[in-house]
Amino acid sequence: MAGSGHENGAVSIRPADNLAVFEVSKKPKKNKFALGCAMLASLTSMLLGYDIGVMSGAIIFIKKDLKISDFQIEILVGVLNLYCLVGSIVAGNIADWIGRRYTILLANVIIFVGSLFMGFSVNYAFLMVGRFIAGIGVGFAIMGAVLYNAEISPASSRGFLTSFPEVCINVGILLGYVSNYAFSKLPTRIGWRLMLGAGATPSIFLVFAVLLMPESPRWLVMQGKLGEAKVVLEKTLDTKEEAQLRLNDIKEAAGIPQDSTGD
Repeated sequence: MAGSGHENGAVSIRPADNLAVFEVSKKPKKNKFALGCAMLASLTSMLLGYDIGVMSGAIIFIKKDLKISDFQIEILVGVLNLYCLVGSIVAGNIADWIGRRYTILLANVIIFVGSLFMGFSVNYAFLMVGRFIAGIGVGFAIMGAVLYNAEISPASSRGFLTSFPEVCINVGILLGYVSNYAFSKLPTRIGWRLMLGAGATPSIFLVFAVLLMPESPRWLVMQGKLGEAKVVLEKTLDTKEEAQLRLNDIKEAAGIPQDSTGD
């Protein structure tokens, strides 16, 4: 009778073992609040893809309308990457100064202004000014979105959420091609201006949408706002235990004593 639990080579599993197996295999549900915040933050990076995609078609009409050379076209198309680089470098310091959320908001404002400049361009020089402004804004958007997503994401879905900016860039490229097709039948001097100016439309929506997002908890801790940071962490992470552990890690990195709990 004593060996009945092991008859025929079978191994019995106690109820506690069953519970342990269930707990290990159980996956945490994705945090919908963190998912929504990451999506809103990433939508700004879609404007980089739009700018890349739309320019590939608009340049045909720009060359015909403004009578510019092939060299000028090469500069106009390729210089965006340089402006983006400058914007990304500057955005790192800006994000530490005003916060990740307001950096993304500022990016949308800059892109809006740059898109209007390009849409109302009367000559090549004016178009280059608009290209410069939009490029700086896109650099801000890329840096801000990636940084924000990494800092609000729970450990269980950080890789998934931080991939959103790249996905949005590709969606933006597709929308740029759609814009090329939609406005290609219009008169030359109007069509390419609408193609480039249309990039200002999403920025208006995103400026207000970003205000619905909470600030990054890491930035809040850096500002000494520990109470606010804890509230955001509990909303965006899977459990309160994970939120407390993350808060402790951030306080340690920021040089704040672990027994500090208030602002």
